[in-house]
Amino acid sequence: MSAQAQMRALLDQLMGTARDGDETRQRVKFTDDRVCKSHLLDCCPHDILAGTRMDLGECTKIHDLALRADYEIASKERDLFFELDAMDHLESFIAECDRRTELAKKRLAETQEEISAEVSAKAEKVHELNEDIGKLLAKAEQLGAEGNVDESQKILMEVEKVRAKKKEAEEEYRNSMPASSFQQQKLRVCEVCSAYLGLHDNDRRLADHFGGKLHLGFIQIREKLDQLRKTVAEKQEKRNQDRLRRREEREREERMGRRSGSRNRDRRRSRSRDRRRRRSRSASPTAEVTDGGPETGVQNTKKKFGQLGSEEDPVITITKEQIF
Repeated sequence: MSAQAQMRALLDQLMGTARDGDETRQRVKFTDDRVCKSHLLDCCPHDILAGTRMDLGECTKIHDLALRADYEIASKERDLFFELDAMDHLESFIAECDRRTELAKKRLAETQEEISAEVSAKAEKVHELNEDIGKLLAKAEQLGAEGNVDESQKILMEVEKVRAKKKEAEEEYRNSMPASSFQQQKLRVCEVCSAYLGLHDNDRRLADHFGGKLHLGFIQIREKLDQLRKTVAEKQEKRNQDRLRRREEREREERMGRRSGSRNRDRRRSRSRDRRRRRSRSASPTAEVTDGGPETGVQNTKKKFGQLGSEEDPVITITKEQIF
């Protein structure tokens, strides 16, 4: 890549698609289904394994550093939940890798003679020590490249101890089985990247494998998948809690609304009863009781809105005996 292309890629990564007003690039948004969500989260296997013997070629979806920058800016303001898409992508990829690993193990088992469990355990011990040596050498080289010479020397001293253990384990394994079987039981499948490892690989070969781009790339993908699973689980739990809280608030508001409506209905019924009582009282005649004798009664003051003293007004005479 030329210096100009590197500078353009760096600007895309920092400023996004709108950095130079290119309307054509802005037509595709990072939310578009055609955009690789794993690329936005920097975990697409097509990028990570590029240049290895398991190079997957170009991804079928759009990869653009400017779109990743747009996503990173937008994700600070709202949760886009792209982790779920990326998790599904990586789970599918790792599942295929694990399937290849199991098939490779099966093929090895079919081509190797049956050996006892004891001999198999001894071979497994040699493989484990091989892996330890390879990982330690890769770590020592990394520390040396970073300028941490003292720590690198300590790791190399530890490597020598593991080499001594490996030599003893190989001798025990060699003496436990025939030469023909010893030659056949020399391969193993790496559980991380499904590559074949030799039982008698030298230290340089082991260091190249465990410190190589392919093996480290698979470690990166698997670690990213574990991280995505954790993130998705946490976000789903938060969403469930928010949904439950909103439902409880809605139910509480509905209960309060029903109680308020019931009180309003009670008040309306009470006012209606009061109005009926007032109308009933206003429609009934009123009477005045006197202390006169049997023939002295209560004169009607006429119905509501009537006038007293008119000769035409009806008079009702009621004695005390009739009242009581």
